[in-house]
Amino acid sequence: MEVITTHINADFDALASMLAAKKLSPQAVLVFPGSTEKNLRDFFIQSSFYVFQTERIKNIDLKAVKRLILVDTRQPGRIGKFREVVRRPGVEIHIFDHHPPSGEDLHGTVEEVREVGATVTLLAGILKERGIALSPEEATIMAVGLYEDTGSFTFSSTTPEDFQAAAFFLSRGANLNVVSSL
Repeated sequence: MEVITTHINADFDALASMLAAKKLSPQAVLVFPGSTEKNLRDFFIQSSFYVFQTERIKNIDLKAVKRLILVDTRQPGRIGKFREVVRRPGVEIHIFDHHPPSGEDLHGTVEEVREVGATVTLLAGILKERGIALSPEEATIMAVGLYEDTGSFTFSSTTPEDFQAAAFFLSRGANLNVVSSL
């Protein structure tokens, strides 16, 4: 079993990155390890814009997980019960993260880790490089994650690569009216 997860108290970049990772690993199951930020919960309640197929962690047999794909974090203290999975020998770990390194960081068999404004930026580059199609709805959610984590491109952590990701999402039909409303 393959699982895509993120950090507890997930935000829009975490969600966007989970969706992007799912495009790379379509057989994987999306699972939030715990709570989500209030604005993300509100979005789920109010939106019929995009249907998210996620599984509850209580329905996941952690012993059956053979590949764990982490997005927007690489710290075991931020992934809830999935800490049990990363400690198990033989589990393949893929990591996509944009945060500065820390002493407790996990390491994976696949690592895409760079300090850019948002994790979804890293995944956008891979999606573009591989020619993976996005629906306008997917592009919109990914753009929301990008805009949120870069403070609409005003945070000092914003890079040229973030602008390139925004252009990619826009070229795939991202709806800026939705982006600006969140």
